[in-house]
Amino acid sequence: MRVCRFRCDDMVLTGFYRDDVVVPLDQAADLYSRETDDEMLLADTDDLLDLLPPAGASYRQARRLFDWIETLAPDDLDELTIPSEDVKLLVPIPAPPKLLLLAGNYSKHLLERGYADTERAETFPYVFMKPPGTTLTHPGDPIVIPGISPDHIDWECELGVVIGRRCRDVPEAEALGCVAGYTVVNDVSDRAFRPNPDRKPRERDKFFDWLHGKWHDTFCPMGPCVLAADAAVDPQAFAIGLTVNGEVKQNASTAEMIYPVAAVVAFVSRFVTLEPGDVIATGTPSGVGSATGAFLKPGDVVRATIAPVGTLENPVRAEDGG
Repeated sequence: MRVCRFRCDDMVLTGFYRDDVVVPLDQAADLYSRETDDEMLLADTDDLLDLLPPAGASYRQARRLFDWIETLAPDDLDELTIPSEDVKLLVPIPAPPKLLLLAGNYSKHLLERGYADTERAETFPYVFMKPPGTTLTHPGDPIVIPGISPDHIDWECELGVVIGRRCRDVPEAEALGCVAGYTVVNDVSDRAFRPNPDRKPRERDKFFDWLHGKWHDTFCPMGPCVLAADAAVDPQAFAIGLTVNGEVKQNASTAEMIYPVAAVVAFVSRFVTLEPGDVIATGTPSGVGSATGAFLKPGDVVRATIAPVGTLENPVRAEDGG
């Protein structure tokens, strides 16, 4: 089950996501109630967490509605659907309390960036944050190349984990029970940001240059939906990839993670209380632009895909509008 937020006729609505079409939940619930004589009541909200496990107020109803829709004949389904191109898809979790991201969670990516490969037992996940209010970017909206540092802007397709239950120090074996679902994140990165090129070198410059290069406006596209973390969903069995202007740049599997999703949630929860709506991006596989010296430029189109979640597409433009 995939759910999304979208704008249609100046209203923000929720729906089931089906790649080329969306199914508005309110219309689907009305049809269900008429056809089955079983009133379908859903929470009156555009918060997708209400529709997702493990604690969504309307999760069981949404799941039942989704399963019923899947039984409809194509002609019956047509009356419910809206082409995706006729709506504006929105960031599925618009105001996460925390937007956390991992660095170096795929061995091949570490190697292409010039770092040593390592075993899980010998290291720990590197975790950093992005400001959600200015980095989160809707599907279809542009990634903006910053005028202050335009020449080394890179892509990073990542599996985003949406937390659905408050947890602290959760065991790895129980961690997936705290997950609401999965989305696509593009952790756009400035590989060569230098806030003050004429500065006197200091010991920690390299670290903070890297960190500041993560925080430019629009540098965290997210969407187009959230795949519910049902029991049958294995987050370590997803194909993950990215293209720029149709050219394949990343092509991997989440099975290649050093720290799988359950381990990531368990690790972070050891020192940070995770709350419903928190999003953790779990690192990127090999194929980033900095490995070959190829970077984003105005006019590019980036498509980040995680199957079976969906494809997140964003154009690229310069800060001055070019």
